[in-house]
Amino acid sequence: MLIELPGPEATDELGRALAASRPQPAVVHLHGDLGAGKSSLARALLRALGVQGPVRSPTYTLVERYPVPGGEAWHLDLYRIADAGELDFLGLDGDEATLWLVEWPERGQGALPAPDLEVHLAVAGAGRRARLEARSAAGQAWLSALDLNGRLQGVPAG
Repeated sequence: MLIELPGPEATDELGRALAASRPQPAVVHLHGDLGAGKSSLARALLRALGVQGPVRSPTYTLVERYPVPGGEAWHLDLYRIADAGELDFLGLDGDEATLWLVEWPERGQGALPAPDLEVHLAVAGAGRRARLEARSAAGQAWLSALDLNGRLQGVPAG
């Protein structure tokens, strides 16, 4: 599924739509260059799930944890790790995470749970474009249930 995101409010709308239909548990891998909107989308999704107070980018802490309905959301930014083995020291083996939002997941390959949904973000003109790909049955059901409310425009395939 391709979606045009002409401005920050569209990225926020996509985050709200993903939050409204998310399965539990859910793992989302966020791909894109620096500045593509990965943290912005994660922040919008977390806000839509009721997270209040600062929603920090985990660029330096590597992981930020937030209470969400039904458990805990873990927002990871793996840009600064050199080896997936470094994740062993973050204590990510518990069952309390019901939502994983992972930026730069390729750097943690082999040490992360498989994604239900992959989101590829890219700058497109003055805005961004998002490509959402289901990677599990839960991810497919998530995309099927995703309600964009006519506020976001899909991009024709091809």
